[in-house]
Amino acid sequence: MGYLRHLECTHCHAQYSPDALHNLCARCGKVLFPRYDLERVRAEVSRDEFARREPTMWRYRELMPINDPANIVTLGEGMTPLLPLTEVGRRLGLRRVHVKEEGLNPTGSFKARGLSAAVSKAKELGVRVASMPSAGNAGSAAAAYCARAGIELFLVMPADVPHVNQVECDVCGAHTFLIRGLINDAGRSLRARGREQGWFDMSTLKEPYRVEGKKTMGYELAEQCGWSLPDVIIYPTGGGTGIVGMWKAFEELEALGWIGSHRPRMVIVQAAGCAPMVRAHREGREHAEPWQDARTVAAGLRVPEAIGDYLILQAVRESGGTSYAVTDEEILADMRELAGAEGLFACPEGAATYSALKALVRDRLVAADERVVLFNTGAGMKYVDLVRPTLPTFEPAHPPEALRA
Repeated sequence: MGYLRHLECTHCHAQYSPDALHNLCARCGKVLFPRYDLERVRAEVSRDEFARREPTMWRYRELMPINDPANIVTLGEGMTPLLPLTEVGRRLGLRRVHVKEEGLNPTGSFKARGLSAAVSKAKELGVRVASMPSAGNAGSAAAAYCARAGIELFLVMPADVPHVNQVECDVCGAHTFLIRGLINDAGRSLRARGREQGWFDMSTLKEPYRVEGKKTMGYELAEQCGWSLPDVIIYPTGGGTGIVGMWKAFEELEALGWIGSHRPRMVIVQAAGCAPMVRAHREGREHAEPWQDARTVAAGLRVPEAIGDYLILQAVRESGGTSYAVTDEEILADMRELAGAEGLFACPEGAATYSALKALVRDRLVAADERVVLFNTGAGMKYVDLVRPTLPTFEPAHPPEALRA
């Protein structure tokens, strides 16, 4: 281990030491990325080694920011399955549709990846107390990994986040507060107190290491596809760390000589009631204006503004991708349709990618033989409050017609 060289600003390219705590670039306030000695990695590591290692995201440890393996804080995250969606493909006239099933991660979502990396680096750099706002699943993951690392955590989440997220944060011992507002309101409520008390801010892309956990989705996808990449990736986008991380991963993999120059068309999906990135993409803007009065049943998509907006839009445009906003009605219907067709109980954010796939087919933006990957970012079991089953009940002596012999 120990291939991390420095931190680099994604905007002004200023460099910083990775041996000290940093949040955003001190010069321009933009996002910092870890940079590695890729030439040394290429000389010393073969991609074939990964298949013989543990089935977690830490199999890619040379491309992760931790110097001492003793500081890795893990619950077994990563190496989630890439599942074929045969019936979905048949219905839509597509031959190669898959889903990356992130709901099988610890704490039930892809957020486990980012928080494992961020908390591990925070531990290595001596952090004792951290803070962050969350729309739900990131808070659950942060609470679990901070508990495992022995780091005290202060969390603020919207009061209407799924009940499961509230329970997870509570049982893991995080100091959790609910605000009658959105995630941006939660962040503002923490900022002054955090600075005063010296809490390390672990907000999305406001520290450099959560993106490193998320980028492992890109590494895994390449490995699972035989060191090639799909033609289309459809990704639900709130704060956008996942799509930004995968785009970074593809750049690193090509620099290592492990993949070619082909890139998937990156398709971002947001909810119609909160779609700042879709609006910015459609209007040709470099930054997204904050969305007013954000509303959606998909808690992870209810993010009115993203500090990494320029990085998300860059990935979409450089890849020749596109963007879609889908309604809550489509999301809820497609949660049921996807489960009925494939047995996959997706979170609402994951179901939104299926809604977007149908829109891509309708708009003739995907060919029948192209390889398409949807990302289900969390387990549907965490969102059972969105589903209202109406199941018939009967007395033992009076079975319904369907059950009579």
